[in-house]
Amino acid sequence: MELVEVKTTAEKGRGLFARQPIKAGTVLFEESPLVSSQFCWNAAYGYLACEYCLRPLETAECNVRRLASDFAIDLPYPECCPVQEQLERHTRCADCGTLYCSQVCLSDALERYHKGLCLGANKDNASHPVNALIDFWKKTHYPPETSSILLIIKIIGMFKQIPDVQSKFDDFVSQAVNEDLEIFHKMLGKDFANQIEQLYALLVNAFEPTAHERLQWLTLSGFRSLLALIGTNGQGIGTSSFADWVRNVSELELQDKQRETVDALIDGLYTKLDDVVGSFLNNEGSALYSLQSKVNHSCAPNAECQFPHSNNVLALTTVQDIAAGEEICISYLDECALERSRHSRQKMLRENYLFQCQCEKCESQVNDPDETSEDEDDEEEMDDDSD
Repeated sequence: MELVEVKTTAEKGRGLFARQPIKAGTVLFEESPLVSSQFCWNAAYGYLACEYCLRPLETAECNVRRLASDFAIDLPYPECCPVQEQLERHTRCADCGTLYCSQVCLSDALERYHKGLCLGANKDNASHPVNALIDFWKKTHYPPETSSILLIIKIIGMFKQIPDVQSKFDDFVSQAVNEDLEIFHKMLGKDFANQIEQLYALLVNAFEPTAHERLQWLTLSGFRSLLALIGTNGQGIGTSSFADWVRNVSELELQDKQRETVDALIDGLYTKLDDVVGSFLNNEGSALYSLQSKVNHSCAPNAECQFPHSNNVLALTTVQDIAAGEEICISYLDECALERSRHSRQKMLRENYLFQCQCEKCESQVNDPDETSEDEDDEEEMDDDSD
């Protein structure tokens, strides 16, 4: 925090500001999440990640073979795969068999939430109340996923195991219920009101509190607030053992012929992956970060969130020089969305984050027509049809 500080302004509320001039490429801070979870469909489709930190659990070769549906693929330079040397550290919960990248992650999970959530022999029992809750969520939240009921389940587990955890969640911004309707619509579709009630009933059935427990999020209004909290504050995470291998291979000192050969291999593999799985390359999940959640959006960001350790530890890194006193902003939208019209960006930000963007880029385009291009209209119609 030496480089940055949190300030409150009348226009945006809380934000992160530079204490001093900062050069592009500077890591402002690294932060572990309060809670994180892999997406439900991502896990169901066999993307193997540590249940606690989302670190990949399959080697780069196994990863690319599975994704490309081609088990004849052989990757050279196996020493460039970080998972290869970590395989012996992988472990499981002794009761339910859930996979972890290390004993450290297993111990942390047990200490924070897993002890009270472990299903033991019922892990694969579809009729167990927790599994019924997850299954209903999957039926209402198809890929591309933006959040996970597993995040809520872990939060409930934390409240059961950690006495003073409430104050940590109070630090996140939560909107009024009437403003949350757009969030619910985007997460659960047009029939969100009925689905929230069904999700809530399943949640209470799975985690009905005992007489001595006071869990505010096991009330209907509390559950709605929790959905809105993760909808507005959740940060996406992506990890990939194949991407780690590619990055490490690119840093090798190779002869020209070797470099040409491996670059051609990588290009060919990415083409094959695009044909089979498209953009679904990573172990994907979401998390809540206390400090990162205070960073506001800009359509012309001066910083970005990275995951340099192939797990859920976030690094906020500058992408341009920043002056002392300047606000540090990230983009809540992906690169493709940032290239769309001002009208489209504003629409996405209103629907997903409940605010009207007034960043420098949006203000410079204020006289642009309030309409989308033909291609964008087609995409938006597809989005609406999928709700």
